Amino acid sequence: MEKIQHYVLFPNHDNAMRLYKELKGLGVRAVIAPTPRILSTCCGVSLLIEEKDIDVIKACIKEHGIDVLKIEAIERDINPMRDKYC
Repeated sequence: MEKIQHYVLFPNHDNAMRLYKELKGLGVRAVIAPTPRILSTCCGVSLLIEEKDIDVIKACIKEHGIDVLKIEAIERDINPMRDKYC
């Protein structure tokens, strides 16, 4: 299981959806996800991507003129006990 997660951060959701559509057309895996607050408080939508696809994603961003803030990596933070009260 991967311990590092990579996110593409955006200034607004329109750019996130544009990139998501282009990546799907290329067959690149991307998941629409909430933006982790430790990375940005700007836009609530980000794309969760795989590290192996970063070069292809950067080329797609440049080719289609999609506005992104940055591509960032953080340690995976999944707590299976979160929101369990019993």
